[in-house]
Amino acid sequence: MKACFIVCSYCKKSFSRPVGQINEANKFGWRQFCSKDCHSFEKTKTRNLQCSNPQCRKSFKRRTYKNTIEVYCSRSCAASINNSKFPKKHAVIKNCSTCNKYFKTNQKYCSLSCKNKGQSLSREYIIKEIKEFFIKTGRIPLKREFYSYSAARNHFVNWNNAIKAAGFDPNPVMFAKKYIANDGHKCDSLAEKIIDDWLYARAVTHKRSIAYPDNYKLTVDFLIGNYWIEFFGLFGQHRRYDELRKEKLKIAKANNMSLIEIYPKDLFPVNKLDQILAVLQNSI
Repeated sequence: MKACFIVCSYCKKSFSRPVGQINEANKFGWRQFCSKDCHSFEKTKTRNLQCSNPQCRKSFKRRTYKNTIEVYCSRSCAASINNSKFPKKHAVIKNCSTCNKYFKTNQKYCSLSCKNKGQSLSREYIIKEIKEFFIKTGRIPLKREFYSYSAARNHFVNWNNAIKAAGFDPNPVMFAKKYIANDGHKCDSLAEKIIDDWLYARAVTHKRSIAYPDNYKLTVDFLIGNYWIEFFGLFGQHRRYDELRKEKLKIAKANNMSLIEIYPKDLFPVNKLDQILAVLQNSI
């Protein structure tokens, strides 16, 4: 590797060094030394300096390994200059943009919760969206369908309160409300009614709530010939519900049953029963 002679920054002695290292030091503004001793002596050497505070200008000695533009003889001199450059912003008494509570700060909101509410959609907008969804679909939206669910939770604490504020019944109890299908069958949910009406509209003969083999406490939603159809509407939301689902799948596998699984994503926001139950249409 090509070398070149340079002068030590401490002892001023000439020494040889690879050109690549010399170029790197020049690029970053590093000082170069002929030995570790010279490097150490340079770091511990004191220099005569003058305080950069114009009201002080005191001369003092200090170890200064790095070249700095401004040096100060004390912390108080440094603090006085920094305070003049970056003055402290004094808090003023103002009212929170969300709750109108008076507080002393430079912020716009008094708390993080008020900030979340203030920067999210308004209560009126959320209620209006729920009502418009009901007008278009004839039902209240599921929280997974509502794109501004987090904003609704900030304003109303939970989804049921948002539904109540819009003037609808949230129906919080599992399977408490029954729906009557067009063929007279009682359904545990609106989704089951949609499936039942789909079958009835296509003249597909079906039975409701038929017991599983080996476990008569478990019933299937729809039985059509050899096809067992289950709507798992609460999958992933209730531990006990998920346990019953696993039990049904286990029984279906053990008895070689043709089980068709339907989930909320298959009905909302777009009804996909034509694709999922195509095997039934082909057998009609």
